[in-house]
Amino acid sequence: MFKRSILMLASLLLVLAMVIACAPPATPVPVAPPAEPAEPAAPTEAAAAAPARLILATTTSTADSGLLDAILPDFQQQFNAKVDVVAVGTGQALEIGSKGDADVVLVHSRKAEDKFVADGFAKERFDVMYNDFIIVGPSEDPAGVVGMALAKEAFGAIADAGQPFASRGDNSGTHNKEMTIWASIPFTPTAEMGWYNSLGQGMGDTLVFANEAGAYTLTDRGTYLSMRDKLPNLAILVGGENLAENQDKVLLNPYGVLAVNPELHPNVNADLATKFVEWITALETQKLIAEYGVEQFGQPLFYPSSAQWQASQ
Repeated sequence: MFKRSILMLASLLLVLAMVIACAPPATPVPVAPPAEPAEPAAPTEAAAAAPARLILATTTSTADSGLLDAILPDFQQQFNAKVDVVAVGTGQALEIGSKGDADVVLVHSRKAEDKFVADGFAKERFDVMYNDFIIVGPSEDPAGVVGMALAKEAFGAIADAGQPFASRGDNSGTHNKEMTIWASIPFTPTAEMGWYNSLGQGMGDTLVFANEAGAYTLTDRGTYLSMRDKLPNLAILVGGENLAENQDKVLLNPYGVLAVNPELHPNVNADLATKFVEWITALETQKLIAEYGVEQFGQPLFYPSSAQWQASQ
């Protein structure tokens, strides 16, 4: 009985082996090929159109007068750019440029601008425009300066009378001009004199102080005219009602533009700064400058003076 069971088991194993041997080979499961590297995504239209950034260090007068608000949109549209305006005194604007923290500067202190070039912070200075300085003060004019032809005569009268005087005191182009006039008397005012107020403020804030304190001050005509409605206590006392009436040539106020030297500061946007210089000195922009203020104030707040403008006259 045992032998028969062994024989039957052996027979079954033999049959099973023959079935396995005759079975077709298993079909291999297809393996997906490795994925191709994805193509880099094309930039979206919004990313491709992202505006370039230009940092403009400039004086408070170009901002306070409204000029930059009037003309910069044209540059930004033409060059797909965003201009970040840093409006400070000329001295501080040039300092910002000298450190490479601005791409281009637009200022009004010729001696300081020439030094900026001589020191290598810019390769060249370009004329842009000019206006003039005037002396404003309380309408009742307690120092009796109204109608004086020269600023130094008016300054002398204000000092002799001990009448309040508001100085920007911020190393701006206007402050530098003021100190030049005091030096021509010659006279050195100090805060200890009581009537002399060195504020360390921009032109707009200085005019507001003078209006409230009944003080005299030196201002660029453009900023004064743009703020005149907010300064009911002040009047133009020296310099006339327009640039043509200003008898003191010392009070002319030229502005220049300087692109920061990329050889000293490789981080600056030199290409866009160059385009800005070319744009603001171009005839089309000079016309915008010439027109600004005429409709509202009856006279330009700035007069164009670039080489291109001069050549067209």
